[in-house]
Amino acid sequence: MVRWRSGLRRSLAVSALCLAGGALVALPSEAADAGIAELVVDYACTGGVALNGSTVNLRTKVSIPTTLTVGEPLNIGWKLGYKQDPTRFGSPDFFAPGAKVLVTGNAQLSGSWVGVLQPKGSLDQPNQLQPGSILRLPEGISDSAHTDRAGTLKVSPRKLFVDFIPPAGEVMVNDDDPRVSYHAAADWAYLGSEPLSIGDYGRDLHRTDKVNSWASFTFTGTGIEYVARRSNEAGKVGFRIDGQDATPSFVDASKNPDGTPTNAAHEGGLTLWRFNGLKYGEHTIEVKNLEDGKWAQLDAFRVITRELQHPPNEYRATCSLVSAPVSVDVTISEAGGSQSPDPTGTGTGSPSPTVSPTVSPTVTPTNPTATPSNTHTGTPTPTHTGTTTPPVTGVNSTSTSTPKPTLTVTATVTPTRPTPTAPQVIITPSGGAQTGEAPQGSSGLGLLGAGTAMVTGSALGGVALMRRRAAHARGQRDS
Repeated sequence: MVRWRSGLRRSLAVSALCLAGGALVALPSEAADAGIAELVVDYACTGGVALNGSTVNLRTKVSIPTTLTVGEPLNIGWKLGYKQDPTRFGSPDFFAPGAKVLVTGNAQLSGSWVGVLQPKGSLDQPNQLQPGSILRLPEGISDSAHTDRAGTLKVSPRKLFVDFIPPAGEVMVNDDDPRVSYHAAADWAYLGSEPLSIGDYGRDLHRTDKVNSWASFTFTGTGIEYVARRSNEAGKVGFRIDGQDATPSFVDASKNPDGTPTNAAHEGGLTLWRFNGLKYGEHTIEVKNLEDGKWAQLDAFRVITRELQHPPNEYRATCSLVSAPVSVDVTISEAGGSQSPDPTGTGTGSPSPTVSPTVSPTVTPTNPTATPSNTHTGTPTPTHTGTTTPPVTGVNSTSTSTPKPTLTVTATVTPTRPTPTAPQVIITPSGGAQTGEAPQGSSGLGLLGAGTAMVTGSALGGVALMRRRAAHARGQRDS
């Protein structure tokens, strides 16, 4: 009897350990992360910084959450990159370091909400640029909408826009730069390796004493400065911008700023005239000698660009989807787990009568929403066991329990090939090997119940075995 009771205790102890193990296996299914749909989408970009009529091809990965609770932000992001071909965005002109590439996305929201999200990202170009210099892209762009009510909405990626923003600052252009043209070139003398004491920019100078001889320079910016020598042998120099007389229309290089004649023979590197307030863009300045027998001299131009409030339209590249658009359904549930019928008939939730989601309605996509082919719809329904998670950090969130709502994902699936003709779709699996997430096919309570049944059966079998052994021992003693 003592041995029978001891064996029974050992059986019950093993059963208890098995029961605890079954509970540990079942619990992670309740703590699995929500799904994320990742769409691999290709774009073809034209215009603006896609120079010389070329097409620049981008490959992007769009990440969209498929399940949220009210109060959690709807975050949408693009990872950006050039495709494996030689075309790249290029600098449209000469620029100082600090130019910026700005990328703006466009995601259409429909269903429970209607609007547009515009993820943005920018990257400063660290080096001096010249025409055709390859422009670096930001690694990614993102935007989010505040979720204040339950429902189901469809997110459809649309166009991308790539803008180039010139840096604020100034760039010196020497008189021997090939962009400076001298008309009646034979009338202009070039002086190189001038004494450092004179102060010429680049230690060189062009000059003419022929009346009406002129030079021109085409630049991109918002202002221009004329750099030359002040000299008692110089005379009046006239200026025109974009074919019109500038204000002031001339400068007398033989006089000081106060109007008195200068005594200097050669005082170089001076800004003798400037013009600011131009609209950003391409302009042409003309410098003309107005006095015969007097020197008109050109040392350099200083190009000025003020800080711009908006990207120049002429630098914008528009990126269109290479193939038909794709979309992802996002299910937003109440924080408490209950869902009311959706007025749209598309899902769940009762919208808030006073607060609307924070989305930008200013951009209207030009591509109609297309119904994707090869639609995959999965509807795993986890069972909520009352396990609580830390409070949700989204705005206006008050619940500390985050049940896993019904998950519905709609996306176009395209087989991988060297040159895809439709966006490729990668959907993060909701369970299985190497996902970091417990399988969704069985609930925690189901596993717990199965484990308990196994343990109970083993315990009862152990009890029956002990009784049989005890009866056998008694029979031997009696015989």
